[in-house]
Amino acid sequence: MGKGTRVQSTSPPDGGWGWMIVAGCFLVTICTRAVTRCISIFFVEFQTYFTQDYAQTAWIHSIVDCVTMLCGLGFALCYSPAIAMVGKYFSRRKALAYGIAMSGSGIGTFILAPVVQLLIEQFSWRGALLILGGFVLNLCVCGALMRPITLKEDQTTPEQNHISRTEKQDFKRVSPCSTLTKKWVHTCLCCSLQQEYSFLLMSDFVVLAISVLFMAYGCSPLFVYLVPYALSVGVSHQQAAFLMSILGVIDIIGNITFGWLTDRRCLKNYRYVCYLFAVGLDGLCYLCLPMLRSLPLLVPFSCTFGYFDGAYVTLIPVVTAEIVGTTSLSSALGVVYFLHAVPYLVSPPIAGRLVDMTGSYTAAFLLCGFSMILSSVLLGFARLVKKMRKTQLWFLAKESDPKLQLWTNGSVAYSVARELDHKDEQSVALTVPRYSPTRPVA
Repeated sequence: MGKGTRVQSTSPPDGGWGWMIVAGCFLVTICTRAVTRCISIFFVEFQTYFTQDYAQTAWIHSIVDCVTMLCGLGFALCYSPAIAMVGKYFSRRKALAYGIAMSGSGIGTFILAPVVQLLIEQFSWRGALLILGGFVLNLCVCGALMRPITLKEDQTTPEQNHISRTEKQDFKRVSPCSTLTKKWVHTCLCCSLQQEYSFLLMSDFVVLAISVLFMAYGCSPLFVYLVPYALSVGVSHQQAAFLMSILGVIDIIGNITFGWLTDRRCLKNYRYVCYLFAVGLDGLCYLCLPMLRSLPLLVPFSCTFGYFDGAYVTLIPVVTAEIVGTTSLSSALGVVYFLHAVPYLVSPPIAGRLVDMTGSYTAAFLLCGFSMILSSVLLGFARLVKKMRKTQLWFLAKESDPKLQLWTNGSVAYSVARELDHKDEQSVALTVPRYSPTRPVA
């Protein structure tokens, strides 16, 4: 877009054109995440046509999902920027905005799952993929809604602008072929990258990144193997597609309700805890899945798993923004979704290999469940350690010097110096007699 369409704002507007950004992100998630989820409906068709085992066939979905999450490739050119744009336009209602935007994944799955099954029956899997490809072209329309915005923290000061202009003038005076120019360019690039990706050194972000690897490993195989598993326990093709639709529509409810709830004053400071709670419950659902071998039992599973899947998907950008801030949100989300790509690539084939080796889905589902639970436990343990460190610092500050301030890595332990100073002033004011010119002299 041209420079003239860039919106200037000192703070996120929390509305206005932001709702159009939410609508655009909503459509993007339908065309990307919902379409890739529906690839699992093609699983049996691919397996039958190519006469391959579970592990080999699972690579199709893995590659599509992996490329979707890789920044700079495939759907990621639309997906990551659209999600980051929502964070630029919303602050106070950020969780609700993300809940609405990310619900496109559930709504798309709910609508597309039976439609894709019908297209396969009418036009074969080749025709169904061709029609889905035409549908995905609507991403071009979504991109037209993305209007850039400049926030206060993104604006440069006059001193920074002067330094930038001076550097550009120096660059023009120096020959582009000289060694000095190359060193200057290398230094500028390194400084720019260091400033943009400084969040990679934050301990909170490192813990989040590691937990994302385990979480992404666990969440991906279900969307590949839910339909084949349902077929293996005697559920019909239409009913198996119906399970995906249920999962999708409950996913919507999880997106919106969890986003709205965590925007409330009572839960706004506990979004991190809500996120790990949702991930852990999805892991518990996985552990129960091998015991569910009929449609009446699989429907409640789809409802429960879909709700908490929508819940934690909504909170991923919110939790990331709380850790790194809105200025680095786009780069941080790019890293987070890049980390999704690696488990998305390997987890379905590994699960397929376990199915081929054991002849059942039990080992694959249990491994996914424990992986998601480990992700939740890791985040909870990190938060507990951080809280214990803060408490320890507070006691150290209180026992040493009451006017001492301890500064640690991102945490500040304040003493009660202000209260003590205020009490000292009051005591001095009471003990010192005031001078009164009308008082009679003895």
